[in-house]
Amino acid sequence: MDAVGSNMSAVIGDVLGKLEASVRDTADYKKTLSAASGELEGSPADIRKLVEGLIAATREMEQRAKSLEGELQASSAQVNELRDKLDNVRKESLTDPLTNIANRKAFDDAVKSAIEAVQHDGEEATLLLCDIDHFKKFNDSWGHQTGDQVLRLVASCLSENTKGRDTAARYGGEEFAVLLRGSGLMAGAHVADQIRQTVETKKLVKKSTGDVLGTITISIGVAQFAPGESAETVIRRADACLYGAKHSGRNLVIH
Repeated sequence: MDAVGSNMSAVIGDVLGKLEASVRDTADYKKTLSAASGELEGSPADIRKLVEGLIAATREMEQRAKSLEGELQASSAQVNELRDKLDNVRKESLTDPLTNIANRKAFDDAVKSAIEAVQHDGEEATLLLCDIDHFKKFNDSWGHQTGDQVLRLVASCLSENTKGRDTAARYGGEEFAVLLRGSGLMAGAHVADQIRQTVETKKLVKKSTGDVLGTITISIGVAQFAPGESAETVIRRADACLYGAKHSGRNLVIH
């Protein structure tokens, strides 16, 4: 970010310098024209010389204008390249590097936006908190690389079942969150069960031997946003539902 910002400042400074030079050139040209207007009463030879001087000054001005246009086009290309880099940095700052879905910061931003829409526009929004069942067992039995593979697999299942303005995010550790915009509680519970079933169909297989290491399941708590409700309150309610699903046998959706 520092490097891109520094480059952007350098490009902007360069463009401003070119524009200031162009303003000076234009002022000099204007002076030439003004001076010429007072010399039009001379002899034909003097007028011819004056016209030739004006033509030369005009051609020089045209060349400078063309040069400036080319330089500004090059600067514009640099700015576009830097803008793309900034956009990539922004995306990286909002993406979980392991699972390639939204991170906690992106989720928090999405929740703020949803709360405003619920409060001011009457929009429905629902939160899903998801936790991988017996995740520690995968890490302890097969190592952290296998645990990482489980996290990536669950994240892909969440992405499969979300669309549009929905946000699937890694909430922390083995816990995930899904924010559904424009969906009420029952629609949210339905999506949650689709996610649960999708995850349940996945089997973790050791590539080298083909051995099935286990079936992955998740528990999900679902809560709908209420007008005037804080993020902490709706998260607390969804978490209570998740806790209930965990203690009712796991691989469940409770709303």
